[in-house]
Amino acid sequence: MPTDYLWQAPAAALVLGYLLGSIPFGVLLTRLAGAGDLRQIGSGNIGATNVLRTGRKGLAAATLLLDAAKGFVAVWIAERYLGGTGVVAAAAVFLGHLYPVWLRFRGGKGVATLLGVVLALHWPIGLVYAVVWIAMLALLRISSLAGMTAAVTAPLSAAFFGRFDLVLLLLALALLVLWKHRANVDRLISGTEPRVGRKRG
Repeated sequence: MPTDYLWQAPAAALVLGYLLGSIPFGVLLTRLAGAGDLRQIGSGNIGATNVLRTGRKGLAAATLLLDAAKGFVAVWIAERYLGGTGVVAAAAVFLGHLYPVWLRFRGGKGVATLLGVVLALHWPIGLVYAVVWIAMLALLRISSLAGMTAAVTAPLSAAFFGRFDLVLLLLALALLVLWKHRANVDRLISGTEPRVGRKRG
């Protein structure tokens, strides 16, 4: 019945998004490659930056791409096949990455997954996000600062492109990115945040 679909489609988008988001590609890839348990390496984070600390650049790149892909795929499926519920899937896949049930809700920081989400929701926002992320990383070589800056551009870009329907969602996701980076912010303030390509002391 049509009334059933009103809740079934968002519920399906919620479940699909969370399950896709909670796939810990960084943990899986490092284990398959024999690089050990990623949660016991470097910062213990499951994202691409920490994978890079294993010395496996290919694994780090694959982790970044797969984390972005799951964000994109979740939103794309929801938009195309679940009644345009992409916003629901966007929130769910992002939360799944940050708080995966399989890892006792200790997940990643969401920068790559948010890239996939914004590319699927409105690709020009995703383009700005990617350019800012890459430019900041190239200039400063501080992964956390580049990621946080890119995340903050998402709601600003949504407003610039007239997608006011996405501003609140992207603002909330950007704030979660900042929250997950709070330890990085402390290190940035103290001047001890490591740069990409430099081993932590």
